[in-house]
Amino acid sequence: QVQLEESGGRLVQAGDSLRLTCVVSGRAYSTWAMGWFRLAPGREREFVAAIRWGDGWPRYVDSVKGRFTISRDNTKNTMYLQMNNLKPEDTAAYYCAASEGAATSYPHNYAYWGQGTQVPVSS
Repeated sequence: QVQLEESGGRLVQAGDSLRLTCVVSGRAYSTWAMGWFRLAPGREREFVAAIRWGDGWPRYVDSVKGRFTISRDNTKNTMYLQMNNLKPEDTAAYYCAASEGAATSYPHNYAYWGQGTQVPVSS
């Protein structure tokens, strides 16, 4: 059984930085992938970033490239999302997810999900 728990969300101002953490309970296999998604009011769930657990290869949605960095610490079974230069349009609940397959941008590829952490960004 794999459980994911996000933390780090809080109210910030535009231009601020914030780091989200996702702790994985249970084993995240080296062939797995992890991802961050976000859900804003009135919008569909959106892919933010993903990473291959084994070699750390990342991918990002265009709107966060250059501002967000996804990383993982295999020794701590933990994934991070460093968010810099936050914008009001980044306001959302952020969810981490784990996939037994590829690091894709498709939510249905991820079988395990956390409960989410809120990131409100004020202008």
